[in-house]
Amino acid sequence: MIDPEHRPLLIVISAPSGTGKTTLCDRLISEFRSMKYSVSCTTRSPRDGEIDGVDYHFIDEASFQTRISEGAFLEHAMVHGKHYGTLSEAVLQNLDQGIDVLMDIDVQGAAQIREAIQHGAQHEALRRAYVDVFIAPPSLDVLRARLKGRGKDSDEVIERRMQQVEQELSCWREYDYFIINDRLDATYDTLRSIIIAEHHRRT
Repeated sequence: MIDPEHRPLLIVISAPSGTGKTTLCDRLISEFRSMKYSVSCTTRSPRDGEIDGVDYHFIDEASFQTRISEGAFLEHAMVHGKHYGTLSEAVLQNLDQGIDVLMDIDVQGAAQIREAIQHGAQHEALRRAYVDVFIAPPSLDVLRARLKGRGKDSDEVIERRMQQVEQELSCWREYDYFIINDRLDATYDTLRSIIIAEHHRRT
């Protein structure tokens, strides 16, 4: 009787703001009970309703810098003057328990993870688990309309975001999978099919 080894996944999803990434990720978490969001460390203060260890690990600047010097982060970045980072140990602990880890990060963070996996002998488990997906809008015009429809940002902020989007879109070839989110349900079906297929792929 063949008994293939279960392969837990480190699933990295990147997409420009307004592409529907958060909705898609939340649906994955709801459907796949053995999947967890990666909980990042940050130096920013908790917002109303956020719980330490659930939404983020809230740490001070000195502690964050210590972890950087120790090489503890799988990826880290500064956003709006605050640090964010993913601890390698936390990801590995979940994978060791057979839990899929879902990461919602930008193209720079995904690139850091690929670099760490390729050049770190200690990251064989991460290399075996790693799958990344880039989700793109149907067009820049559609994305601009979505961002405006939110009513959260000024036209100036939206145009800055659109400039960043063009830079992000140039990185899509670096990903294992590429999906255009023109219809949310169809995009989700494609995304969940990738997860299922990767669980059955021989490594």
